[in-house]
Amino acid sequence: MRIPRPLAALLCGALLAACATSPESVRTSASPVIGQAGPSVEVAEKFVSQPSRDDELDSLATWTAEDGRVLVIATAKSSHRLVVYDGDSGERLRDVGGRGGEPGRFTRPNGVIVYADLVFVTERDAPRVQALSLPDFAPVGTFGEGELRSPYGIWLHESAPRELQVYVTDSFMYGEDYSVVPPWDELDQRVRRYQVRLGADGGIDARYVGSFGDTGEATALRMVESIWGDPAHDRLLIAEEDRRHVSTLREYTLDGRFTGNSLPDDSFGGEAEGVVLWDCSHEGGYWIAVDQLSPQSLFHLYDRATLALRGSFRGGVTANTDVIAVHPSPTARFPGGVMYAVHDDRAVTAFDLREVAVALGLDPACAH
Repeated sequence: MRIPRPLAALLCGALLAACATSPESVRTSASPVIGQAGPSVEVAEKFVSQPSRDDELDSLATWTAEDGRVLVIATAKSSHRLVVYDGDSGERLRDVGGRGGEPGRFTRPNGVIVYADLVFVTERDAPRVQALSLPDFAPVGTFGEGELRSPYGIWLHESAPRELQVYVTDSFMYGEDYSVVPPWDELDQRVRRYQVRLGADGGIDARYVGSFGDTGEATALRMVESIWGDPAHDRLLIAEEDRRHVSTLREYTLDGRFTGNSLPDDSFGGEAEGVVLWDCSHEGGYWIAVDQLSPQSLFHLYDRATLALRGSFRGGVTANTDVIAVHPSPTARFPGGVMYAVHDDRAVTAFDLREVAVALGLDPACAH
């Protein structure tokens, strides 16, 4: 869920004239959607972390230390930092950063993803992507300052040894309160791609390789945040959040071509959010997507290959969820893996993936 920000001083004259040709004006709200879409089963949370109203938590990623301990890294937009939790207990372990443009500090961090011993963070108001090393969170480098305008979500995969393909959703908006969707011909900039090389010295070297996004009236990416991919099926799923049109998941190839496929228009009762892949094997597994609702968010599971709906579950308290993180590897407390979710921007909750698999009758291989 996004909250409009004030109009920047640079938006004037020609820019406002361009806004007149926008597809439509979209008013966003901080109020969650009440209700639910379709049947679901309840799976109780294994923990709910101590809530904090000051952070405005958004995105999650996990990292496994050498001793096997799993850390959950959350972006905190309002406090401009990363919050680190213990993956088995939910205990808050440390905070990283604070507001600022210097290395190791953040300006409204939003998306986060981990690769090996690096964590990549999108900063909406910088705007840039910052990389830090783990476990010390030492700054490694930044990229995207020349192209990104309002970065939100991020996904990456290794395309060659020590080479990453990085995808960043760029949901820039126009108007006095940043609520106006850009003109059709600018919506091909909704996802930006970078080639990032990992240096032997621990540094990074990033190259911008272009943007993409469908611009058709029925299938354009109007408001975007969550993105995830599946190299085994040459697939990207991108969450379209604009409820005034239709909020759903749209399918692209890894090279940025819209396949023409989307989930049915009635798949989500609230905003489509937080899509991730529960990767059980090279071919097996499930997509999990958040239906951002209150009093409980729904988590829809889709077949990895066909995208057919396999079932939905909800927690006992988890609501108004932006993003989830799936950690399929065993932990001390979760031998079958665990799914973490953001609860109402204030806390992190955990679901045992074995219990999810049993409740929905999923492939037993996915629950070890």
